[in-house]
Amino acid sequence: MRRFQSYIDGAFTDGEARFESLDPATGAPWAEMPEAREGDVDRAVRAADRALWEGEWPRLTPSARGKLLYRLADLVAENAQVLAELETRDTGKIIRETSAQIAYVADYYRYYAGLADKIEGAVLPIDKPDMEVWTRREPVGVVAAIVPWNSQLFLAAVKIGPALAAGCTLVVKASEDGPAPLLEFARLVHEAGFPPGVVNILTGFGPACGSALTCHPLVAHVAFTGGPETARHIVRGSAENLASTSLELGGKSPFLVFADADLDSAANAQVAAIFAATGQSCVAGSRLLVERAAKERMLALLTQKAERVAIGAPLDRATEVGPLCTRRQREHIQGLVDRSLQAGARLVTGGRVPEGEGWFYPPTILDCDGAASPSLAEEFFGPVLSVVSFENEAEAIRLANDTAFGLAAGIFTTSLTRAHRVSRAIRSGVVWINTYRAVSPIAPFGGFKRSGHGREGGLAAALDYTRTKTVWLRTSDDPIPDPFVMR
Repeated sequence: MRRFQSYIDGAFTDGEARFESLDPATGAPWAEMPEAREGDVDRAVRAADRALWEGEWPRLTPSARGKLLYRLADLVAENAQVLAELETRDTGKIIRETSAQIAYVADYYRYYAGLADKIEGAVLPIDKPDMEVWTRREPVGVVAAIVPWNSQLFLAAVKIGPALAAGCTLVVKASEDGPAPLLEFARLVHEAGFPPGVVNILTGFGPACGSALTCHPLVAHVAFTGGPETARHIVRGSAENLASTSLELGGKSPFLVFADADLDSAANAQVAAIFAATGQSCVAGSRLLVERAAKERMLALLTQKAERVAIGAPLDRATEVGPLCTRRQREHIQGLVDRSLQAGARLVTGGRVPEGEGWFYPPTILDCDGAASPSLAEEFFGPVLSVVSFENEAEAIRLANDTAFGLAAGIFTTSLTRAHRVSRAIRSGVVWINTYRAVSPIAPFGGFKRSGHGREGGLAAALDYTRTKTVWLRTSDDPIPDPFVMR
């Protein structure tokens, strides 16, 4: 059985305890992971705090930090296949997706490597003739980065990259569900030559690790991707250390298809939006809102595609849908499907746990027209699509915004004017028009409403890891006048 270690203060170490990681394709243990507890967390945070103020890291120029990030990017690219195979083994995501995604992760580190020496201050046109005033962007401090199991190397890169470019240090907590690729990534951080304590990577459970990290008095910022309930605990905990937060949470993303759209293209995009990654994506297009005139044609296309999906071993490149990451996730999905059917939704295809080992679940489509289905409101985080029809543009917008979330949305239409109108009206942080699930390090990503706040990607993300310092310089040689009058 393979054995992984934490990475703390530039050294690989066992946690205070150990736990087994299960292969989602078989349900059997395949690796042993370090379980960090309060002592490990404290050592990691204190190492990050020392590295922030002492030693080599704070003396590096921004350009030198960028060179370290470029080196890390090269190592990620060189080791992408090894990391992909680990992620597939430990999480069940198919190798076709992990290979492509992790190869692209290197570009995120390259983007922030180039940005490191472009985070600028400003000289202010101050309204006092004997003063020069300027601002500096300085690192916010020690960052606690909490990363979920799905797309973890990507979701880590959009935190680690900008934080390091800004000069911060980090403690990264990998999810206890499938932490292997991030723990292996620590070896690349070490090889790249980052000073000890700049990046620390560990994993563990609940209060003994996650809460201990986010509430630590030396943590200045918490960058979190995950569920709303955990985010609430983080926000409550931030009352103790007054850490700032950036939260990338869940979604119930609408996928709007108008009757004038290219339905074949829209159907392919909808498959990518909900069945790719076995639906385990925060931006999953889980609500298909289709114009009534196109509904039957769209449903027929999707049903045909769903029933032809190749379900199988995630390391097989022919596989299109692999297992879910955990047994409890499959139980949650089946329970929500059952409740939706009881509420009046109609099962079009799928909807039942297949026989055999592993935590597989088939692509599933629910026709929810006329039903108050919980599938329209609650996040599955699995390959389940809920379908509702609309009569006109105004109803489509109303249905799209009828959610507590606001992360992403898709719009399919050949009308440019409609695309502009609807994209302005939809309340979500990302809107894709005639495409879906496209990302880039150049483009900010994040949500509205219960989908969180803050942005990952682009210059905006790097600025989130800085604080502004204002510097005043008096240029007059005259004695300071009346000390009892504010200047």
